[in-house]
Amino acid sequence: MSIKKIATMVGVSPATVSRILNNPDYRCSKQGLRDRVWKAAIELNYTPNMAARNLKLGKSGTESKVIYINVLMTRADTNQTDPFFSEILRVIESEIHKSGSILSNLWYRSLFSNDTRCDVENINRIITDMFEETGGKSDGLIILGRCNKKAIEQFSKVFGNVVLVNRNSAEYPVDEVLCDGKKIASMAVEYLYSLGHKKIGYVGECKNEVRYSGYLETLNHYGMELMPQYVIATRHTESSGYESMLKFLQSDECPTGIYCANDITAIGMLKCLAKFKKHYPRPSIISSDDIEEAQFSKPMLTTVRIPRDEMGRMAVKLLLDRIYGGHSSVVRMEVESKLIIRESCQHVSESVWSDYCI
Repeated sequence: MSIKKIATMVGVSPATVSRILNNPDYRCSKQGLRDRVWKAAIELNYTPNMAARNLKLGKSGTESKVIYINVLMTRADTNQTDPFFSEILRVIESEIHKSGSILSNLWYRSLFSNDTRCDVENINRIITDMFEETGGKSDGLIILGRCNKKAIEQFSKVFGNVVLVNRNSAEYPVDEVLCDGKKIASMAVEYLYSLGHKKIGYVGECKNEVRYSGYLETLNHYGMELMPQYVIATRHTESSGYESMLKFLQSDECPTGIYCANDITAIGMLKCLAKFKKHYPRPSIISSDDIEEAQFSKPMLTTVRIPRDEMGRMAVKLLLDRIYGGHSSVVRMEVESKLIIRESCQHVSESVWSDYCI
């Protein structure tokens, strides 16, 4: 099926379709255009003409079997909630396309990141139904985000070749591309400590979350006391960040520095501070991910960068290598994170809280 067919379905030029399919960083002129193009490509089972591509690249060889790859997003039920994994998805989509494979199905199922829901629902039946949706066109599955252990085991049985992409290791019997959440949290808290902060808070998920464990361990390492009122357990969304910051502002005593588990939550916190900036000094806020929006927030967000592009590329290469029999043992690939210093953190002397409460 040609790019022209996709372009006709979506109502854009073939050149635009080609840019979207091949370049994860291409900025679409219209919101939602990228999703519509990939939805059409999935519906049409689009794959690039590898003979033409090899000719253009000066390669030769016989046509090989077409590989069908499925992708599951577990952090949300839409593509608008978690920009970190949405940005990795863009890379994975393009890498699948460049490899000459087909993105067969794309699912958004937050059920699989919730252990409580997985315990009460028939996940075996749900996973079997998902496989049946592929119509047998499934050579492997990439899972983006945290996934329940029993679900992982069932996905491995049903789909065979599975790669998990996450901030933390699941330590399950499937290939993984990950970053170390404890190291990320430690890097963030250590930076706040270097600026003189000793009243450091945490905003994010706490249960079974290694970033929270890293936060606690780093406090202990530097002899800082854990103050329960400095910890707000919440979902990783912008609205949750706004509400969490509001709670801090309404409390009698607040941290001077805050580690937020991800960027989109931190951005919500910054928006709350912007609304009440006339009443409060600004606390230092640091987070992790380095999504695109982090450099456009006001102030620009200091964060720990996780190399999303590398994670996406590695996930596709690792899955294809397993499909083609390149390896049979479980492989875990860890990428290194990097501190990105911008404007949202300052020395503790500039972060003294007012006694005013709203």
